Amino acid sequence: MSSHRYEAVVRLLEARRPACGSTTVVAIDGPSGAGKTSFAAGLADATGAAVLHLEDVYPGWDGLAATPPIVAGVLDAIAVDGVGTARRWDWDRGAPGAVLHVPPARLLVVEGVGSGAAVIRPHLSLLIWLDAPAAVRKERALSRDGETFAPHWDRWAAQEARLFAAEGTRHHADLVVAT
Repeated sequence: MSSHRYEAVVRLLEARRPACGSTTVVAIDGPSGAGKTSFAAGLADATGAAVLHLEDVYPGWDGLAATPPIVAGVLDAIAVDGVGTARRWDWDRGAPGAVLHVPPARLLVVEGVGSGAAVIRPHLSLLIWLDAPAAVRKERALSRDGETFAPHWDRWAAQEARLFAAEGTRHHADLVVAT
């Protein structure tokens, strides 16, 4: 991603106040394969932000709807200067794994499908929506995650569609980026 893309986000952030205690939280949401992880990495490099990847806490291939309340709980703790915790998902075992600790930070990027859900929005200073054509997204996701994701693509995409329709996430975004 080019640095000018992050300069625009940094300018937006400079005009925003923290909405999660003393932590400014940026959510990067959008469907699988839209480029959220890469965008989050570039933004973190440009700003020194900490990053919470939702793929660490999704409770399995059928757990997308359960994820926003988990993330809201992490942010609730950070909002009162506590350390947010959530169970990591052990994808190899298909079961909950170790506890993930997320301390307050000056800037926290929350990246992943569902990061802009209504239950999370009160903690957000900025919501960014990333998207790309479905064929491009599928190609990216399957080339990134190979055969691990391939058998789950359709069922995960159906969960995304339900979540985005229920939440209206794209319409709440402060910034929409086509990748």
